[in-house]
Amino acid sequence: MAAKPGLSVFFPAYNDAGTIASLVITSVKVAATLTDDYEVIVVNDGSQDDTAKILEELTRIYPDHVRIVDHKQNRGYGAALRSGFAAAAKEFVFYTDGDGQYDPSEMTVLWSEMRDDVDWVNGWKISRSDPIHRIVIGRLYHHFVKILFRLKVRDVDCDFRLMRRRIFDVVTLEKSSGIICLEMMKKFQDAGFRVAEHPVHHYHRAHGQSQFFNFPRVFRTLIDLMKLWWALEIRHEHLKGQRAAAAAAAQKPR
Repeated sequence: MAAKPGLSVFFPAYNDAGTIASLVITSVKVAATLTDDYEVIVVNDGSQDDTAKILEELTRIYPDHVRIVDHKQNRGYGAALRSGFAAAAKEFVFYTDGDGQYDPSEMTVLWSEMRDDVDWVNGWKISRSDPIHRIVIGRLYHHFVKILFRLKVRDVDCDFRLMRRRIFDVVTLEKSSGIICLEMMKKFQDAGFRVAEHPVHHYHRAHGQSQFFNFPRVFRTLIDLMKLWWALEIRHEHLKGQRAAAAAAAQKPR
């Protein structure tokens, strides 16, 4: 019987002491049901609470499966994702946020969608469990960027994704802010990677506060958003590099 493919699970974490332990423990247990070859990585993005202490204990409990990538200072959500993707060593990579608004046990439904004709699986929220102002802003953002970047996925704001590691032989992510998710989906789509989608649950934030929904950050995000749109939709800066990388990747033995 052929060995099951390996799985890297990772979480970007910033001041997530209230949730990260349960997420890691759940992920270890669930990943073990999917494959014998798995790892769980947490990118601690300069947390100032007890996140580091909790992660140290988790590595003691699960020395063979849990790894920590430590940012001494907060670098931003996008930088944490890029560190996670760089650290992931297995054939498949799953990530979701460290704040507990998604249940990592639902990675199993994404895993079941990962067939030979699928390169990445994108979750979409069944119902958003957030305060009303976040729901309204989220819906406006969703429709705006979906049109702006001509994205075909159902939910552009669901950070619950499973992908083949080899995608990053072709796609290079550069953003350090939350705009990285748009950059990711746009570059995946333009490179021709095939997507499947599956509904997942979204839960109320029980601990901590959102790092996004404040007006200065929203303003900076809008500026970053328009810069990304200019680079990807007008100048198509990524396409030349992706074509060259795709040709090189095609020459590698599978």
